[in-house]
Amino acid sequence: MLTLAQLTSRHASDGELVWIGVRPARREPVESRRFARITPSGIEGDRNMRPGRRAVTLIQAEHLPVIAALSGVAEIDPHILRRNLVVGGINLLALKDRHFRIGEAVLAGTGICAPCSRMEELLGQGGYNAVRGHGGITASVVEPGLISLGDRVSMI
Repeated sequence: MLTLAQLTSRHASDGELVWIGVRPARREPVESRRFARITPSGIEGDRNMRPGRRAVTLIQAEHLPVIAALSGVAEIDPHILRRNLVVGGINLLALKDRHFRIGEAVLAGTGICAPCSRMEELLGQGGYNAVRGHGGITASVVEPGLISLGDRVSMI
């Protein structure tokens, strides 16, 4: 029988980085990128560049249709959710409190990324609750590096 530590360290496969976004200024539209440099303070060009537990925000690609359904819309564009990275194929919650690699960078999952009150503004009534439990995780930067769309996301 496997221990809990063994179970939480196993994944069916690595994930994939499917979207990169930076927020250049407060309340400005999020800009999509094909690649980005992760610095010790976060993603280069993002307004929230500061070292610490929330240097990078990530959301699960598989949760976008769920958020759309709970918001009563056909689909959700990642720009609306204002996260830095969209990752598919690996459970982000399993990366909380773990180190993981994306491209050249190594991140440490630090916590849950709760929705902000802007979700009501951007998604309409109930938008905040639609994102609750599906908002992804926050991460600190362990090793800076270049990331690109299509990069593998793997636990270390």
